[in-house]
Amino acid sequence: MRIVYMGTPNFAVPALDALRQAGHDIVAVYSQPPRPAGRGKALRPSPVHSRAEALEIEVRTPASLKDAAVQEAFSALDADVAVVAAYGLILPKAVLAAPRFGCLNIHASLLPRWRGAAPIQRAILAGDNLSGVTIMDMEAGLDTGPMRAKHVTPIEDKTAGELTDELALAGGELMVEVLDDLSLHPPVAQPEEGITYAAKIDKAEARIDFSQDAHRVERQVRAFNPFPGAYFEYRGERFRVLAAQVEEHDGAAGELLDHSLLIGCGHGAIRPTLIQRAGKGAMSAGELLRGFDMPAGERIAPPGA
Repeated sequence: MRIVYMGTPNFAVPALDALRQAGHDIVAVYSQPPRPAGRGKALRPSPVHSRAEALEIEVRTPASLKDAAVQEAFSALDADVAVVAAYGLILPKAVLAAPRFGCLNIHASLLPRWRGAAPIQRAILAGDNLSGVTIMDMEAGLDTGPMRAKHVTPIEDKTAGELTDELALAGGELMVEVLDDLSLHPPVAQPEEGITYAAKIDKAEARIDFSQDAHRVERQVRAFNPFPGAYFEYRGERFRVLAAQVEEHDGAAGELLDHSLLIGCGHGAIRPTLIQRAGKGAMSAGELLRGFDMPAGERIAPPGA
């Protein structure tokens, strides 16, 4: 098939590779424009942009698809289908209608649950047992289009980063399977029941509130690893918690309950097992405590303090 591929972050790279390896003709790649990055704030292309250039595929980076000239250039590609994965820009009706078989999206949830921007993090935060990817036809609504295929996977104790990597590979494989024969994967309308929305992650959500249940705190740690990183503040310093375990222990919320970094929660307690001080590398709790005293009985600053 003649494919226009539209994606931006690392999540969208495996599907680009899978489509290329399957022998499809990728006539152009659309990605968000390069952004300032690093200490020098030099413009850095997106992961998909970089990968497409390595594959010698034409890359287009319009800031918007609303301009008539941009839409005409898209239509002129005469694509059979557009494949979209975490592109990050709204596709106007003229773009949605241009490819012969429309635009197909790789969405990282089991629709209709978790429509929207942050389905992986929201599924972990909510304590869902299952996640997955859905291949869907795109339409004007937010992830409302009919579905063609799903891949289901258990969440277990995965971090958002681990689940993202897994679903990125699964989404690419599933898209190749769907495109092999669209007639075997007819569009099916999403059910009206079970709709939830995955709002974009606000960095303020990453601050740990120890008045919550310890299991909720542990899910917060996994949902925000690697970004933006769940954290707490102690003695004016910020500590990112990269991994933690729940323990059944009574104690006041935010109180250090022993000399090994057991922290009381609203119910139960949480013990960080991998932690990072500002400006330092990740380390175990034991490594941290060998050089930084956090004695039992002291309190972690609550949010807003």
